[in-house]
Amino acid sequence: MHVIIPVAGLGTRLRPHTWSKPKPLVTVAGKPILGHVLDRLIRLPLETVVFVTGYLGEQIEEYVRSHYRFDARFVEQPEPLGQSHAVIQAKGLMTGPALIVFPDLIFEADLDAVVSLDADGAIFVKEVEDPRRFGVVVTRDGQITQLVEKPATPVSNLAVVGLYYFREITDLFEAIEYQMEHDLRKGGEFYLADAIQHMIDTGSRLVSLPVSVWEDCGTVEALLQTNRYLLERQPEAPPSCSTAVIVPPVVIDPSARVEHAVIGPYVSIGSGACVSHSIVADSIIDEGATIASAILTRSIVGRRARVQGDPLRVNVGDSSEIVFSRADGA
Repeated sequence: MHVIIPVAGLGTRLRPHTWSKPKPLVTVAGKPILGHVLDRLIRLPLETVVFVTGYLGEQIEEYVRSHYRFDARFVEQPEPLGQSHAVIQAKGLMTGPALIVFPDLIFEADLDAVVSLDADGAIFVKEVEDPRRFGVVVTRDGQITQLVEKPATPVSNLAVVGLYYFREITDLFEAIEYQMEHDLRKGGEFYLADAIQHMIDTGSRLVSLPVSVWEDCGTVEALLQTNRYLLERQPEAPPSCSTAVIVPPVVIDPSARVEHAVIGPYVSIGSGACVSHSIVADSIIDEGATIASAILTRSIVGRRARVQGDPLRVNVGDSSEIVFSRADGA
């Protein structure tokens, strides 16, 4: 099985954290989003995994090569021209069965189901109450007939989650080439849905497969929700700290220092971080960050950032510092 993972997006909705690192490397529940995605994929018989990189792509390569041992290739998307333009950068690096996985989601799905699939491909979907915010698939007799982006009038409640399978990936490459030759773009970008629709219109048989879990990581609120979801399912017992109260579920890196603090629930603390004389709940504290004499909730504190002072809610990027002091200088 081959895999294509487009990681070239700027992640503007997660600023300021994505000024200094690509969105897939933003931390959730103790490891980068990309790490959670790859941990779900390495159960498969992987052949080649192609990462389509862009802004700060060298950080993606460094992380993957230092943590995983599969055959990883890295290609650059030279211009931000959309999903299809990203995917076709992998042309020439693979043939045969392939998955495409967009790494801004945490999913639970039976990926082994594609091995015996009697179809040219599959789009993984999740039933949603309000399909107007998503791209959806329309099916007939179990087969996908149409993809509709954010339908004003509901035509289906099967939302596309960003996980695709193709029995022969070159069929998709050919559809993308058709899409580009005919300049089928929206808002200046080539969307994968249009290439897949061309495949369907020219006779390819695609079906939908369900995911049981779909957690988004695209915004601060979504990231905190995903942090809660993952922490609830961690198998490890909560760490013990002699001078701190730990309210599970939490993840605290062994190299972090926590003292005279109340931590949790739903807190992840990265390597080398220091939390003292503070109360932290429902938050992500990244590596090397310092929290002192503060009360935080529903907050994200980036790498090497410092927060000190009064109760607040923050969204602090890497290498930042927030210090609150009384007016009298005390």
